[in-house]
Amino acid sequence: MPQMLLIVEPLGQRAERGRTGGEAAYQRMLDFAAELQAEGLLLGVNSLGTAAKRLSKRDGGAQVLDGPFAEAKEMVGGYFLLDTEDEAVALAWAERCPAAEWATVEIRGVGPCYE
Repeated sequence: MPQMLLIVEPLGQRAERGRTGGEAAYQRMLDFAAELQAEGLLLGVNSLGTAAKRLSKRDGGAQVLDGPFAEAKEMVGGYFLLDTEDEAVALAWAERCPAAEWATVEIRGVGPCYE
């Protein structure tokens, strides 16, 4: 199964970094994505916004909650989807990821929810 690097960052960190710091961090992430692409490992990549909604369906009805969510202390800020089944390869790339300096890089296999 492909491996995903999830970037899990503290809430509010982007605002603290400011525009200039944010642009510099984003460029480092673009450069990292280019390295993965050059190695033939990149299946997908994207940064995720901070605004969110949550939908749940119970008893025939849907409930939508608007974020930010007070109970959350962190958010998934983006991902890299790698074309490798080797967790060790994904871990090695996670260690090279610039976001590991300011966030947590979580490695997860991508596959059916019944495994």
